[in-house]
Amino acid sequence: MEAVVQEQISGCGIAACAALAQVDYATARQVANTLGIHAEDPQLWSDTTYVRRLLGALGLQAAARQAPFTDWQALPDRALLAIKWRIEKGRPFWHWVVFVREADGCYVLDSKKALKHNRRLDFGRIKPKWSIEVQAPAGKP
Repeated sequence: MEAVVQEQISGCGIAACAALAQVDYATARQVANTLGIHAEDPQLWSDTTYVRRLLGALGLQAAARQAPFTDWQALPDRALLAIKWRIEKGRPFWHWVVFVREADGCYVLDSKKALKHNRRLDFGRIKPKWSIEVQAPAGKP
């Protein structure tokens, strides 16, 4: 699976969904906008409903609930991870990344534009708060 770099400062949710669906950012953004989901909407930054709706529209199924992060081995093969979780003005905020487990190993896809490498293996530096399992689309690995 390939990383999709976010084209908007607050577009990590759209980029994570794009990576999971294996489409480009523009495609995922267009689908999101059709659903009334816009990266600049602050509601998107602290609610999982929006990424769940976008994943569904892209043909993916997200688990009904978030699972608290315990360790990397306990994660499902594909998951959204909430990292950089914090409270600002009484509301939770986080950055979305994608966890992938394949036959040749595990990695995290981080959409942040400023990163030199968007495929991360520095698990000790990544501090997930929780995860949402995502089922791969039919016919795609």
